[in-house]
Amino acid sequence: MMNWLKLTLLPPIGAGVIRWLGRTMGIQTEGAEGVDKLYRKGHRLIIAFWHGRQLMMPLTYRGTEAHILISQHRDGELIHRIVSRFGFRSVRGSTTRGGVMALRELIRLGRSGVDLVITPDGPKGPRHVAQIGAVQLAQATGLPIVPLTFSCSKKNSSRAGIGSWFRIRSAVACFAGESRSGFRVMRPRRRWKPSGVSWSRS
Repeated sequence: MMNWLKLTLLPPIGAGVIRWLGRTMGIQTEGAEGVDKLYRKGHRLIIAFWHGRQLMMPLTYRGTEAHILISQHRDGELIHRIVSRFGFRSVRGSTTRGGVMALRELIRLGRSGVDLVITPDGPKGPRHVAQIGAVQLAQATGLPIVPLTFSCSKKNSSRAGIGSWFRIRSAVACFAGESRSGFRVMRPRRRWKPSGVSWSRS
């Protein structure tokens, strides 16, 4: 009963909180031009962000259809129900459960012409260390990996402590493996660090 209440009540509340935070923050975006240019050319992306930065990510998406890799754990079900309220679809699996089937499904979807969203460090870490699955996914689909993150500041914050300035940051897109869309192949790195380029939906 308690689990049913959690999965029924928390998703609309969680989605509402995310939308409210987005409305109460001043949002500064950088680097959106490169991502929008890829979309105008008809390309699709693998969007990657660290697991600990997922709260505001539903507000940053600039494409038309995205499928997110989410674990089969109970908390994963809660995240799935929240992000579905923003129009995202989910592929369920992780390195500990259903990972092979999830990777196959992501490859199929990536080749069909949709965006893929992943957390390369996963819920169990190591924190901020990208696992090989992101590179394998890029190699199999030919899609570029676009690292994405965000940072907040309390500059001009309200008395409630809500920051009024918000920055979405992303590294320049990197590519791994043979690309079917003509992208230059780059050697994947074990760690990704934000470069100060960023993008988000206004």
